[in-house]
Amino acid sequence: MGLAAGRSRLPSCVSHAFLVVAGLFILASNPCEAQLSSSFYDNTCPNALTSIWKAIRTAVSRERRMAASLIRLHFHDCFVQGCDASILLDDSATIQSEKNAPNNNNSVRGYEVIDNVKSQVESICPGVVSCADILAVAARDASVAVGGPTWTLKLGRRDSTTSGLSQAAANLPTFRDGLDRLISLFSTKGLSTRDMVALSGSHTIGQARCITFRDRIYDNGTNIDAGFASTRRRRCPVDNGNGDDNLAALDLVTPNSFDNNYFKNLIQRKGLLQSDQVLFNGGSTDSIVTEYSKSPSTFSSDFAAAMVKMGDIEPLLGSAGEIRKYCNVIN
Repeated sequence: MGLAAGRSRLPSCVSHAFLVVAGLFILASNPCEAQLSSSFYDNTCPNALTSIWKAIRTAVSRERRMAASLIRLHFHDCFVQGCDASILLDDSATIQSEKNAPNNNNSVRGYEVIDNVKSQVESICPGVVSCADILAVAARDASVAVGGPTWTLKLGRRDSTTSGLSQAAANLPTFRDGLDRLISLFSTKGLSTRDMVALSGSHTIGQARCITFRDRIYDNGTNIDAGFASTRRRRCPVDNGNGDDNLAALDLVTPNSFDNNYFKNLIQRKGLLQSDQVLFNGGSTDSIVTEYSKSPSTFSSDFAAAMVKMGDIEPLLGSAGEIRKYCNVIN
């Protein structure tokens, strides 16, 4: 028989205990209990963002290339086990550092800038601001420092106690990737094709090593401007091992300014990396590249929105992970 008139047959004490436990379970399983927030440090460390901005502005003023490096550092962090600052961890007895991954080694940089920022923030708010959040803020501030867009940051990430070295090769894009691979890779992280093209536009600043574009400038393909290839060959010899680390600007026109020239370059077949030029090569993203080349404001707003989405990739929240005292080692 069913319960009479909606009245429980359990003893009142059992019924009350059940409701309490059930309520706690619902709260614990509610994803809104701990979430990223733009006001996360307003009370616990109100001067954190100002301190980070000053440090990033100083670092970029010393070396404009650092802006691109900091944006890329945040990107490479988020694409491997989420935005958790795992990329900052050094090798140790329990950690195999992501810094040694093929896509990071001798490529990703800016670690010392983040360490400096962390030291400054720790001096005003010990144990409060995570390295993962510092990476996110640093990327935003780096964009602003070179004339790029700003965006409202959601904060509250915590730092991992593990590294994702084994995931890095599978999860990070390479300079040889084709369009389908890029679309698929970003899709697995919850990012659309349009997000992928917008984020690729960060290559409007920064530099690449000869080893990453040698094949492209010497293969005499039809999707590269001959004059552009000739110019790039001057500092990138044909033989492997010769000049591998020589640098070239990803955007030959305005290499130190965040603008939409990257997309104009692609239309002129002047993308430096193969993974750049595939965005405009008769495929599904040609129309997006064309749109961004004509509208810098559209590119800027889409880039900002995509950076916010990227920052949402699998953050550690609540009591997960930790707040590291030093970004390169777990507590």
